[in-house]
Amino acid sequence: MSNYDVIIIGSGAGGGTMAYTLADTGKKILILEQGSFLPREKRNWDPHFIFGEDGYKAKVEWIGPDDGQDVVKPIVYHRVGGNTKMYGALLHRQRPEDFTEQKHKGGISPGWCVGYDEFEPYYMMAEHVMKIHGNAGEDKTAGHRSGPYPFKAFPHEGRIAECVQQLKDLGLNPHHSNLALNRDIDEPWKRPCIACNTCDPFPCMLHAKSDAETAMVRPALKHKNVSLWTNTRIDQLVEEGGKITRLEGERDGEKISLSADLIIVSCGAINTAALLLKSRVANSSDQVGRNFTKHNQSGISAIDPRNPNDVVFQKTLGCHDFYHGSPEHPYPLGTIQLTGKAHWTRIMGDYGHLDMDETRARFVQKYAVDFWFTSEDLPDPRNRIEWTGKQIKLNYRPNNRESHFEFLDYFQQNYLEKMGFTEFLRSTKELEFTWHQAGTAQFGTDRKTSVLDPNCKAWDLDNLYVVDASFQPSQGATNPTLTIIANAIRVADHLRKDWFGEGKSLSTEDYPLSDGYMADNAGANLSVHSYTSDDDDSWGA
Repeated sequence: MSNYDVIIIGSGAGGGTMAYTLADTGKKILILEQGSFLPREKRNWDPHFIFGEDGYKAKVEWIGPDDGQDVVKPIVYHRVGGNTKMYGALLHRQRPEDFTEQKHKGGISPGWCVGYDEFEPYYMMAEHVMKIHGNAGEDKTAGHRSGPYPFKAFPHEGRIAECVQQLKDLGLNPHHSNLALNRDIDEPWKRPCIACNTCDPFPCMLHAKSDAETAMVRPALKHKNVSLWTNTRIDQLVEEGGKITRLEGERDGEKISLSADLIIVSCGAINTAALLLKSRVANSSDQVGRNFTKHNQSGISAIDPRNPNDVVFQKTLGCHDFYHGSPEHPYPLGTIQLTGKAHWTRIMGDYGHLDMDETRARFVQKYAVDFWFTSEDLPDPRNRIEWTGKQIKLNYRPNNRESHFEFLDYFQQNYLEKMGFTEFLRSTKELEFTWHQAGTAQFGTDRKTSVLDPNCKAWDLDNLYVVDASFQPSQGATNPTLTIIANAIRVADHLRKDWFGEGKSLSTEDYPLSDGYMADNAGANLSVHSYTSDDDDSWGA
């Protein structure tokens, strides 16, 4: 007899969504998280701590790629809510074209077995649960919408408003960024977000950022049938007769064995692949771990020493004019957005290769506008996650980078310089930055070439589903989080009908906007380790 109806491994974007969406079924659901709650404390907003050695990062080491660096120390967070606790909360839908085969300068981005039209209603639900702000119609590359954004966009202010007008004068179509923040623009006192300068990439002390813990795990835990175990790591999925019959691992250092009728894996594309590989399950296609992608990402801090940038919350500007290319580039280039206003401690880390000292970093903080560029990298079966028997090997080599660097040069020379910027600092993110990990257990219609079926069930197993970004055959040039959430709602909709026998389909009514203070969702069925007064986590959750 099973211990639970549903066990969800991982409490990030995919796992949190599944818990939230299945919570009202009455099924006995257990969420397992290998980390703990990220404490609410003053260090949440301390840049010296966040950009320092600790900064809540998990102490993880991977083996590096063949003919590459020996060791990779990734920037990852093992917390309730996963990496979303520290993300920038800018969540776009993929473009309709991203669901179809696209020709890039560096190769082919494959099409999906499910198209934008099927995803669209689930994107609407995802935008509701994540409290997305935006103005429909501004982004000319966006697909059709069946309704407006839940909340109006954050306005551009001061120096950023000037940049927006300059880009328009140069013929571009900048738009307001789609932000997952719990703020009422007209009456800010109603909701917790204060539009501060410690949003990206800080955890939110106010629980005003719509991360997976705040927006989904905590509300799910209000249901008595949903439980959460922290500090619980699953090491083995045991298969018997075409089903996963047992999970084996550790909880607070003690061995555990669990079972459930339905197993949902959402550990992130890297750890999910490692778990499937070490368990020797779901891999008759030999595709588990292959086709890993992480995006090509670079920053440009553009400086005009005549014009200081004193905007507190600058992450309001986006530009997708070059998503599908430019007059000089007949292939996709990517997206442009602003990061949160960079503190000088972050600047010293981002541009450490430029021998940046504190005086120079403070100058950059005062005058820079911080642009962020994302381009697609392409699936390659040789780019893979491997399990050595002891640890993870990240066998990845960047690709499609020539067009990415062309993108940076083109925008700098044709736009930033014409806007009056005269100094430019660049940084490209390498192996340690796996924030947008995807592709290691792709879905498809052919079990010989994919790991999951179109509903994200493992072809080889009757009761195993994967709902993190592992399922994605490609990921366009947008943050994958909204697509992960939309897909998890899509899969949950399927489970409610086919597993639990419900007749109705999910809709935006199942994702209300009325819960102004998500942090109030604290009444929960938790099982966490005991805190002591000198514990780093002693401030609680």
